[in-house]
Amino acid sequence: MSPCVLLLLFLVAALRPCAALVRLRSNSFSFTFLDAPARFGPRVGGDGICGSLRTAEPVDACEPIKDRGGRRGAGRKAFVMIARGNCSFEGKVRAAQKAGFDAAVVYDDEEKASLYSMVGDSEGVHIPAIFISKMAGETLKKFARGEDDECCINSSMDETAGTVLVMSFVSLVVIISVLAAFLFARNCRLLRHGVDNHPPYLKKHVVEKLQCSAYSGPCSSEDIFPEACAICLEDYNNGDMIRHLPCKHEFHKTCIDSWLTKWGTFCPICKLEINLNS
Repeated sequence: MSPCVLLLLFLVAALRPCAALVRLRSNSFSFTFLDAPARFGPRVGGDGICGSLRTAEPVDACEPIKDRGGRRGAGRKAFVMIARGNCSFEGKVRAAQKAGFDAAVVYDDEEKASLYSMVGDSEGVHIPAIFISKMAGETLKKFARGEDDECCINSSMDETAGTVLVMSFVSLVVIISVLAAFLFARNCRLLRHGVDNHPPYLKKHVVEKLQCSAYSGPCSSEDIFPEACAICLEDYNNGDMIRHLPCKHEFHKTCIDSWLTKWGTFCPICKLEINLNS
């Protein structure tokens, strides 16, 4: 598996979207934690919801919860913190709803790296529920005072938009990395095989070692056609300097010398390689 694919898988796992944030705020402190909304019941919408935060009694909410906050005034909301374990997530949320709370905050009972998406039947559940880590739960229990609007659960839309932006950026980085790796490999291959793209040539002093002589044509006869250089296609004239290749083919000296020192190391006619010790 390529490094780019491994990087993508790691980033997707690391940036797995938590659809909202839970905040505990006061005049002297403020804490923010990631949470995972339940897959059943309503989602937090709009600008989020805020309310007082209290701990369930019993803490696991596997039995009916005592509403420790009493009756609240109009517009005031209360959230209840519930420990994971001993009964289902759905049962805990329904117990919170029956006790009159406006949202359920379930915290993990073990230290784990990831959050759970709580599952259950949505029928009859009309309060939102979120899941947070053990560390977040212990912090909220320690500092929550049951005051109005001290705890807020943000809308999932804001976090989702941020997640989409982050994942888009990560995808762009991965695509650019893949393209860069491809171009780098291509350039390396071209460099390794540069000789194939730019034909080799012979050095001038090597070409000078090839046999050379002055052309002397045959006696005039109507049955004999004049000889011509296969490179320039001009007829040989008496006295022209002719270069002889090992394959027995002949050319004008200037024509074949230019060919061997600029274009190739083989005979233009039979393609035989000219191998001479330099």
